Amino acid sequence: MTIGTAERRARLGRRHLLAPATGAPGSVAGVVAVADALVALHATDPASVVLAVLARSGADVTTVQRALHDERALVRMLSMRRTVWVVAPDVAPVVQAACTLDVAAVQRRRLVEHIGRSGVTDEPAAWLADVEASTLKALLERGEATAVELVADEPRLRTRIALPPGDTPQNMTSRALLLLSADGHIVRGRPLGGWTSTQYRWSPMSAWWPDGMPELEQGAARAELARRWLTAFGPAPVADLKWWTGWTMARTRAALAALGAVPVDLDGVPGVVLPHDVEPVPDPGPWVALLPALDPTPMGWQDRTWFLGPHKAALFDRSGNIGPTVWCDGRIVGGWAHRADGTVALRLLEDVGSEARAAVHAAAERLAGRIGDVRVTPRFRTPLERELAVS
Repeated sequence: MTIGTAERRARLGRRHLLAPATGAPGSVAGVVAVADALVALHATDPASVVLAVLARSGADVTTVQRALHDERALVRMLSMRRTVWVVAPDVAPVVQAACTLDVAAVQRRRLVEHIGRSGVTDEPAAWLADVEASTLKALLERGEATAVELVADEPRLRTRIALPPGDTPQNMTSRALLLLSADGHIVRGRPLGGWTSTQYRWSPMSAWWPDGMPELEQGAARAELARRWLTAFGPAPVADLKWWTGWTMARTRAALAALGAVPVDLDGVPGVVLPHDVEPVPDPGPWVALLPALDPTPMGWQDRTWFLGPHKAALFDRSGNIGPTVWCDGRIVGGWAHRADGTVALRLLEDVGSEARAAVHAAAERLAGRIGDVRVTPRFRTPLERELAVS
């Protein structure tokens, strides 16, 4: 069975809510629908969450913030590849069991090792557990708190530990809070500043789940996460799922086997697809989109050649983070940047024709208006974005 590039691009346009008439409504439910369509929203850069929703729905910035912080219809959590994501509450237990528990185990082992090597105590595991319990108690009493406030309540959080490389001394505050988050005890809540801020107040997980987050069996959770990913990003090579989740190849194959995933030829590249998802989707028609840095669509596959073309050098930084991109009919055709004067500057890297070019410029004007007075600078800057931002 063969599923070619044209079909993959058609699925991308429809399932990622980018083609005409596929976008989500401008309500809180619409914001959640966007997150569900993509499994999770990449949240290392907080602006990406908002801009990814704006690109796929009629929601405004205020509605996205309400979904995140007032109605708690979404939750921000550490998960796949030790990355911060935003997911719907029903997806959170899946990613927690499928990925985050393993991340937490690795991070705990490393932190205990660093505490012990730094000479803080002869019993680093027990000492760390006591600090965590004290910190969580303080947070529960406050309801929500900044890291600074938690350090005031539990001064041991500012303990200096030696971190490799070079054993550079550093406060363990962020490492301890990351571990409490990965273990499912605390959640990144409201930002300290506006919606582009990278600093948060912390909230107890019980603010989302008063009776505790549901616990799932890890094998079943991995199969469910693989199902959701293949629904959104399939068909795709097995290596892409392995990369996106951060699993071993053995766990990746076990999850796919549980689903009965079907082998498929992707124009010469071996891939898999869900057994009920082999029929072609209708042509979505022409479409354009401006997606933000670290958008979950281009960050959903490790092998991006079928939609990226020759544009990697201009649009990625040296660590593999993608910048703001311009899309046309399922492929990346350029980049954009938000300038200090509030305009969205564009550069098309290939000829898309006069109609698509006009649609891209119209989309840029709409985006500038929807962003408003805030100025968006990606957390990880790429060559084309830097150039456009000042030229």
